Amino acid sequence: METRQLFDPDSSTYTYLVWETRSREAALIDPVRHQVGRDIRLVRQLGLKLKYTLETHIHADHITGAGAIRNILNSIVLVHENSRSKCADVLVKDGDFVPLGSEKIHIMHTPGHTDNDLCLLIDGAVFTGDTLLIQGCGRTDFQSGDAGTLYDSITRQLFSLPGETRVYPGHDYNGKTHSTIAEEQRNNPRINQGISRDQFIAMMSQLQLDPPQQIHEAWPSNLRCGTPDYNTGNMAGCPL
Repeated sequence: METRQLFDPDSSTYTYLVWETRSREAALIDPVRHQVGRDIRLVRQLGLKLKYTLETHIHADHITGAGAIRNILNSIVLVHENSRSKCADVLVKDGDFVPLGSEKIHIMHTPGHTDNDLCLLIDGAVFTGDTLLIQGCGRTDFQSGDAGTLYDSITRQLFSLPGETRVYPGHDYNGKTHSTIAEEQRNNPRINQGISRDQFIAMMSQLQLDPPQQIHEAWPSNLRCGTPDYNTGNMAGCPL
């Protein structure tokens, strides 16, 4: 499997293009609406067939490009069933997989940041969305967040992966591009191996974070796959 990491500076969001080399079948993880033109050009330049867009969760800090990309490339939109999204083509759950040629993207339900967070596992790498960041983790103070549940998702699921597994986060605000499971177990100041569940819950409850700047627009829009009306094909704000 090949991977290309893309970045949106406005929201510090990473988007990932993943493809199987023989079939050229591809999936796009966490597309951003105003980067749709960039993403479609890259798919076409690489000669890929984009089969899926996958959301690691219903985002509050940017508007997804999934609906706009579906309108142009006929890709299939997948989100977790807890999202209760009515615009998605497929609602997935823990243990499902997404086929790409002879390879698979494995679905891990990792709630805590929200109740619909996913991590996406391929051979040698995991795309962690907002569940696990590089030396950080997603906030748990809104949108069905729960600190204890997040602790369990990270320690019981992600930290059970091989230590050399590459970690590709949904965001980074300090220029870091990837990490490994072993590095996060040792060095993550929020949730390394020396931090208990109770300590983690207490730490998360004391964070004083401003709300995401786009939350009032992003959350309802992302339940519609990022389009004003997902049935109309309205492409406003998505230059190609």
